Amino acid sequence: MPYEQHYMVDFTLPKVLSEEFLQLIPMQRNRANKLFREGKLVNFAVAIDNSKMWAVISATSLEEVEAILDELPLTRHMRYKVSCLTLFSAADSGSPAFSLN
Repeated sequence: MPYEQHYMVDFTLPKVLSEEFLQLIPMQRNRANKLFREGKLVNFAVAIDNSKMWAVISATSLEEVEAILDELPLTRHMRYKVSCLTLFSAADSGSPAFSLN
């Protein structure tokens, strides 16, 4: 049975964000939130200058990553490169533990 691996997707955004691109952002956010809830999208970041975007995806294969990327409406407007990660570490982003002190 295949096991989940983490894949880094390095996106290059268009230099000029077209009206069509901007109109797709709300749909992109909705799909990304769905993927977060499903545990498929692990991490997501956008550069301050809007030139790059990075995502960490949990999947069993490169083909599954491609299928996930096809769900995102902005993918067709960007170039991207996918790399399978050997190691992925992140701080727990949950709420701090409640203390009785």
